[in-house]
Amino acid sequence: MRAMKTARPFILAFIMGITLALQAIAEAQADTERYGLYPANYKEIVTQWLNKQLIDPDSARIEWNGEPKPADLGKSGEHLYGYLVNLSVNARNRFGGYTGKQKHAVLIRNGAVIKGLGFGY
Repeated sequence: MRAMKTARPFILAFIMGITLALQAIAEAQADTERYGLYPANYKEIVTQWLNKQLIDPDSARIEWNGEPKPADLGKSGEHLYGYLVNLSVNARNRFGGYTGKQKHAVLIRNGAVIKGLGFGY
């Protein structure tokens, strides 16, 4: 009987650990449904998108400002979920001069850029 009393805290801790692990798995699945798949190759996705946006994409100097973070960029009760990537870009403009480091952000969902911020549109 004494061994059973000693084992109770360990059994309780084990059950709590299992419960927390299952909860974390459920939250991760919910996040995937809401934000899409995590963009592990976000640099490639953004670079390909920038190639279509910039006047002279070969001149682009990109500085990545952190890893993608889940975000909702919707307005007025509308949701626009995805992973937000912050970056700075210095590229040549129409006149051939560098613009200087400009802060931008893009929202990625399921492997594609769905919104660009700071690009003048």
